[in-house]
Amino acid sequence: MDSHRKRTPILLLPFVIVWSLFSFFLRLTGRIVAAILGLVFMIIGIALSVSVVAAPIGIPLAIFGFLLMLRSIF
Repeated sequence: MDSHRKRTPILLLPFVIVWSLFSFFLRLTGRIVAAILGLVFMIIGIALSVSVVAAPIGIPLAIFGFLLMLRSIF
């Protein structure tokens, strides 16, 4: 399978550059938000795991936070 890239006309090149820059910052912001949410979920999950009653909720929440942080890194 050959993947052919379409050539961009020179007149549209500034728009392509601006769009690429915009999408880069949007992806970067999404990763930062995911990392912060993962950290918050991990902290809440660990705090809930301290009490025996809320441990069934806290342990999966901490695992979900860890996986979310892991996903935001890679």
